[in-house]
Amino acid sequence: MAVPLLILLGSARLALHLLTNGQYGFHRDELAVLDDAGRLAWGYVAYPPVTPFIGRLALELFGPSLVGLRFFSALAQSIAMVLAGLIARELGGSRWAQAVAAVAAAVAPMSLIMASMFQYVAFDYLWWVAVAYLVVRLLNSGDPRWWVGIGLAIGLGMMTKYTMAFCVAGLVAGVLFTPVRRHLRSPWLWGGVAVSLLVFAPNLIWQIQHDFVSLECLSAIHQRDIEIGRTGGFLAQQLYVSANPFSIPFWIAGLYFCFFSARGAPYRILGWMYVVPLALFLAAQGRFYYLAPAYPALIAAGAVVIQERLASLSRGPARSLRGAVWAMLAVGAVMAGALMLPVAPVNSGLWKLNSGVHDNFVEQIGWPELVETVAGIYAALPEEEKPAAGILAGNYGEAGAINLFGPAYGLPTAISGINSYWLRGFGDPPPQTLIVLGLSRDFLERHFAECEPAGQVSNRFGVENEETRFHKDIWICRGLLQPWPDFWKNFRYFG
Repeated sequence: MAVPLLILLGSARLALHLLTNGQYGFHRDELAVLDDAGRLAWGYVAYPPVTPFIGRLALELFGPSLVGLRFFSALAQSIAMVLAGLIARELGGSRWAQAVAAVAAAVAPMSLIMASMFQYVAFDYLWWVAVAYLVVRLLNSGDPRWWVGIGLAIGLGMMTKYTMAFCVAGLVAGVLFTPVRRHLRSPWLWGGVAVSLLVFAPNLIWQIQHDFVSLECLSAIHQRDIEIGRTGGFLAQQLYVSANPFSIPFWIAGLYFCFFSARGAPYRILGWMYVVPLALFLAAQGRFYYLAPAYPALIAAGAVVIQERLASLSRGPARSLRGAVWAMLAVGAVMAGALMLPVAPVNSGLWKLNSGVHDNFVEQIGWPELVETVAGIYAALPEEEKPAAGILAGNYGEAGAINLFGPAYGLPTAISGINSYWLRGFGDPPPQTLIVLGLSRDFLERHFAECEPAGQVSNRFGVENEETRFHKDIWICRGLLQPWPDFWKNFRYFG
């Protein structure tokens, strides 16, 4: 039994993230989720409710702790790692194949970065892998009651990130195009469908009540991503970000196993659960990382294929090739870890290399300093203005930072037109004097009678990020030129 080994590997990975996740600061996306966590609801404009709910749990258990918040992302990725090993076991993999599958899945750059930040993509990843594992358990046992578990995982996935629908599309295709379609006559399959819909129903009701605002938000963000080129390189990035480049032989072998090998024929549904989302994401111009959760199951199948090929060799060559596999994974782990784990000192050579690859770490710098600057501006306001003063933020990172760190300075709650902040309104009574950050001078001159510069955003490391590059100026504005309801009606935007 390799289960204890898989749990040990998962625990070691969790410990690694706990040791490294306290670096830098909160990412702007984490600040938004934490703010939503303080206002639990069945839905939010930018995402479903599971991630803010977990954020609330983290706040209750650990307070505003980086390591405490990210513990749940790291735990989700560690569980997904263990599930990859268990999928290999279900496919007939030996102890070696199970361990290889778990490690190969774990060293994917996307998995490493998802375990290092608190975002819904970490939990979305877990639900995809859980669905794959439960499907394999269904196939091996022949027990249709597994459909209930599959439905539960799908429902939780839809309550985490709507791209779970693409996983479902692959599952449906796999059912229709393989002998699994015999389960269409089983009440347990339809019971699983009912469970998934029941779990998702509260968010669906919320969407109906809010005119499906999330679809409008996702459409706007998708269009923005296309315009600025974020959806480019989808296929190429499957090779070195969604999965580790050193694990390419595993998932290619996994595809072969599912579609072309006689022994893999009973598990062909796993292949459909990859190729259908791949085709749909490619056609829809999705972001490359949307497909990342589909790789662990293929990697597990590939580990079994490689194990079987090694078994056909004599002892010496087989031992050498096993060593080569571990060496490949070790090199892949070091390379991905150096780029995706928060271990580099700020402004070091490795930091600069990371910053050239992705912006996740630079966007974690400077939020306490931003709030401290705003607090100084607020403190300098005339005393008679403070009771009617407010803070208007242009993006959710700024608003989330003000609302997380601001109470220590006695700051009012930030308002914003972005995402769910717009739904919360502008306050009653509305503010008369505004400290404004993240909005352009041209916008402010069109909407206020008077605006004056009051400060600039900076950070102690001198790191250039979105705030210091694009939203540097902080203003004090007075005299809104429209009634607040009219201004607010046209102030909504998505990001």
